[in-house]
Amino acid sequence: MASTGALGLVAATAAADCPASPVTPGPPPGTSIPIAKTVLPASTRSSTVIVPNGPQIQCGSTQVITRQDIVYASPTAGGRQVDLKLDLQIPQTRGPKPLVVYITGGGFVMADKRGNLAQRTYIAEQGYAVASIEYRTTRTGSTYRDGVADVKSAIRYLRAHAGELGIDADKVAVWGQSAGGYLASMTGATNGRAEFEQGDNLDRSSAVQAVVDQFGAGDLARIADDFDAETRAAILAPGTSVNAYVFGPDSSGTVVTDPAANAAADPATYLSRSSAPTVLFHGDSDRIISSSQSLIKLDALRGKHVESARYLVKGADHGDLPILNDPEAARMWSTQKVMGTITRFLDRKLQG
Repeated sequence: MASTGALGLVAATAAADCPASPVTPGPPPGTSIPIAKTVLPASTRSSTVIVPNGPQIQCGSTQVITRQDIVYASPTAGGRQVDLKLDLQIPQTRGPKPLVVYITGGGFVMADKRGNLAQRTYIAEQGYAVASIEYRTTRTGSTYRDGVADVKSAIRYLRAHAGELGIDADKVAVWGQSAGGYLASMTGATNGRAEFEQGDNLDRSSAVQAVVDQFGAGDLARIADDFDAETRAAILAPGTSVNAYVFGPDSSGTVVTDPAANAAADPATYLSRSSAPTVLFHGDSDRIISSSQSLIKLDALRGKHVESARYLVKGADHGDLPILNDPEAARMWSTQKVMGTITRFLDRKLQG
């Protein structure tokens, strides 16, 4: 059964195993995301190690309805107005649902909201409305300020329509992976900061009550600290996606040579007592974003007395399947051990 409503396509499906995402392409032609040849041993300091063995997540316990292609904002990108869309999964359980806004990865170059469907569905079946969003990337000449503004726009939109969508507007988390993890941390760190608020529904709050950051960056100048020299140079060279997302597409600036610009793009710069409780996850064998990034963020969070924890997943690489094109790498991130850790955190912060 399927019907079309004012907010988009509504697709109701019977309970089934966790659905697979559609096959998504890798980076656009002419774009490369460097993968490290060698990686330094990951530090376990102040962290909990998860061995990602045991069963994979299972779905099918709760029926979930999906509303697809809801336009939540129409900002300017690349000199023209673009519609940014989200897909919203709503479990068929009683009462308003706490909201989890999922921010996909893509190396700051792409943002396909169709990704990671199995994990999103699993979270929805635990009693959460899960919104997977598009956001502006380097492909349209956009920067991290645009990306953070887009996440906040989506949150405000969903709060504005909470009643008709069955959402509990007082309980909102952001959950991101890779580039999405970076944006999730930026969103939670900047609770209450007006400079990232753009667009519609400005009478609504974009503040979140929890952050889940999986293998995201933070201090971009140190994003490749754990890697071989060749990979570090490739990641941090002028014009790469990291620098383009900070300085724009035509700049020769780099986060290494411009400490002020790097600090402005670092979630740690904005941390305060208003920042959201945060859990950080990283694979100890990540070849795309150094695992030390999450430890740097943990130290910054604790330095500002923000509730936080770091989980290091043993043997895990970067979990972003379109980049690595490695199903086994992704499977370490969809075990019950890893996903159960996420849902227990969300339950503590949003279900109380």
